[in-house]
Amino acid sequence: MVFNSIFFIFCFLPVFMLVYYLVPGKLRNLILFLGSLIFYAWGEPVYVVLMLFSSVFNYYMGTELERLYDNDRKQKHNLIFAILVNLGILVFFKYYGFLLNTIGGIAGIEIPHPELSLPIGLSFYTFRNLSYLFDIYMSKIYAQRSFLTFAVYSTMFPYTSAGPIVRYADIEEQLNRRSVNITRFGIGAEFFIKGLAKKVLLADNLSALYSGICGNPSMSVLTAWIGIFAYTMQIYFDFSGYSDMAIGLGRMLGFEFKKNFDYPYISTSVSEFWRRWHISLGSWFRDYIYIPLGGNRVSTLRHIRNILIVWALTGLWHGASWNFVLWGVYYGLFLLLEKFVLANVLEHLPGWLRTAYTMLAVMIGWVFFSQTDFGVLGHYLGTLFGIGARGFADSTALYYLKTGLVLFLISIFACRPGLYRWFRRLIQRRPMTAVVLNLLLLALSVAYMVYNSYTPFLYAKF
Repeated sequence: MVFNSIFFIFCFLPVFMLVYYLVPGKLRNLILFLGSLIFYAWGEPVYVVLMLFSSVFNYYMGTELERLYDNDRKQKHNLIFAILVNLGILVFFKYYGFLLNTIGGIAGIEIPHPELSLPIGLSFYTFRNLSYLFDIYMSKIYAQRSFLTFAVYSTMFPYTSAGPIVRYADIEEQLNRRSVNITRFGIGAEFFIKGLAKKVLLADNLSALYSGICGNPSMSVLTAWIGIFAYTMQIYFDFSGYSDMAIGLGRMLGFEFKKNFDYPYISTSVSEFWRRWHISLGSWFRDYIYIPLGGNRVSTLRHIRNILIVWALTGLWHGASWNFVLWGVYYGLFLLLEKFVLANVLEHLPGWLRTAYTMLAVMIGWVFFSQTDFGVLGHYLGTLFGIGARGFADSTALYYLKTGLVLFLISIFACRPGLYRWFRRLIQRRPMTAVVLNLLLLALSVAYMVYNSYTPFLYAKF
């Protein structure tokens, strides 16, 4: 089941919310757990068993890690065992074919293997459960005694499919005590509608435009830049839209999830971009990989090593393909360049020029991310800079520029904070006007879903 579907919005969600609000507070965790299982099993009936196993296993390992506080050696062995089991499941389902193909490519042979479908949300709930175990090991939290409470954290449907990676410590108290009221429900509904509009009205239309451009084997320089600009906006509205919907659903249930995006396309450096993009994943790698490796409190060579390791793993987390590793290393090198070479230069540039530099780096980065075929990737990169291009501009470029101009302008305004600040002021001054605008966005989004084909969330496959 997905958020951007008629069934979810008009069938599952109303029925679930009605039951959730009507039952006594002490039963709400049970309803949320059962609702989450139904939500997940609707699209993944077989893999719901895998998600339940992950919940049971990590609940038990959490209690074991806490029980062994006074025995460092056994506690460390248990943590290593838990990591191996969690990552073993992730590697088997997500990287099994990739590893065999890589080994076969090196050996010059073809290793036949069945194609395994990737369980939805596997990367997200694996990292979420690992953060719970790491925090227990580092004595940041206590293990949860109630399996039901932990299972709610592990399987909660708002963030099951595509994050954000919510940490147990951030919602520990809310898992046991949370308030639900009409005000919080209304704020949550507004977040949900905003995210739905981002996904359906912007991301899906941008996706159609980018797919049309990529389907053309020969393109001009301008066409290639229009295409990657469309993808740049698409992936932001797609993923931030999902995050807004997840945060909104959390509010409707009485939870406060941290923001996952902070207007990344206004950044004035690549470093700042990654402090604003997919915040929950970036902080996960920082706290559980980068800092344990020594962070920046080591020699320069080790610091460089730490950054490259973290970013190679960040890239690999996104998908079982070498282009994602290359994408991660690309950003690792950029961050090193900014830290050791460009820091003083960037400080003296005007803000608009720093933002332009950042967006250029990010858009080129999305080429690495979007193309799993290295031949296509290289051709697209070359076309951006005139190598193998069909001239600078052609009729195709002018067509996409003309037909997509309104969409591009709306996208530019919608990825900046000004529009949302205006809406916040509107809510305070004219609340009914804000309600009408939200209802209009919902109506437009629903109409688009009815008359157009379903487009899945990009990050659901990661």
